[in-house]
Amino acid sequence: MTIEQLDQTATQVRRDILRMVHACQSGHPGGSLGCADLLTALYFKVMNLRETTNAEGFIDFSMDGIGEDVFFLSNGHISPLIYSVLARRGYFGVPELATFRRINSRLQGHPTTHEHLPGIRIASGSLGQGLSVANGMAHAKKLKGDNSLVYVLMGDGEQQEGQIWEGVQFAVHYKLDNLIAVIDWNGQQIDGPTEKVMSNRDLNAKYEAFGWKTIQLTDGNNMQQVLEALAAAKAACGQGQPVAIMMKTEMGAGVDFMMHTHKWHGSAPNDEQLANALSQLPETLGDYPA
Repeated sequence: MTIEQLDQTATQVRRDILRMVHACQSGHPGGSLGCADLLTALYFKVMNLRETTNAEGFIDFSMDGIGEDVFFLSNGHISPLIYSVLARRGYFGVPELATFRRINSRLQGHPTTHEHLPGIRIASGSLGQGLSVANGMAHAKKLKGDNSLVYVLMGDGEQQEGQIWEGVQFAVHYKLDNLIAVIDWNGQQIDGPTEKVMSNRDLNAKYEAFGWKTIQLTDGNNMQQVLEALAAAKAACGQGQPVAIMMKTEMGAGVDFMMHTHKWHGSAPNDEQLANALSQLPETLGDYPA
């Protein structure tokens, strides 16, 4: 995919996110919009994924992830994003996005595994756990001689969890140089700016002090910069250190009135707000049926 095609896909993903959250009047649009460029780049350009299809024509998903790159979403509240990306990538049908947060839907507010949704390997949303699971997968791949990579996305507010720092230490001790962690450093969490709730101070210095290789991504909502940071992270793998990308994003990116505030961390737009937001995001790949 070209950068233009990736941008178009990310724009459609943002439309999906807004429509999903609006339809059920529940969900987390802010962080989902902010990370849309990253997940689009990963799934449509960067990761080495299984391409074989099943009888239904969807990607033949395997829970074990052997021989392919694996992604874990630790900040599971941005589930609208991962659902849209997985559907648009071909793991399941795009029309299923209309069932988001409905009773008996596979697309619950936080991803679950008992619903057997292709592309989802762990239940997430209890913050702080994703890095530990990614560590386990990365360690298993090294033990099995599997040279594919493991990616995990975490929030910056999530860095306030103690389990994160146990995982940070584990990854260094076991030299998990097939692991790429991305921190969505948007400075916002549900109760306000992270600096006011509990300051993370210098996350980059912290990870480096533990022994990680760090890469700066100053604009995680610029597709060119996202691709360059991911390429640098891949190039740094295999050198004895886990890799962390410090990704600065804007919560609510793509929708002017959702940016520069924590208000839209977990709030749904009303009808007028949805129309305003969608007017800023041209339909590029076709909306799913309501």
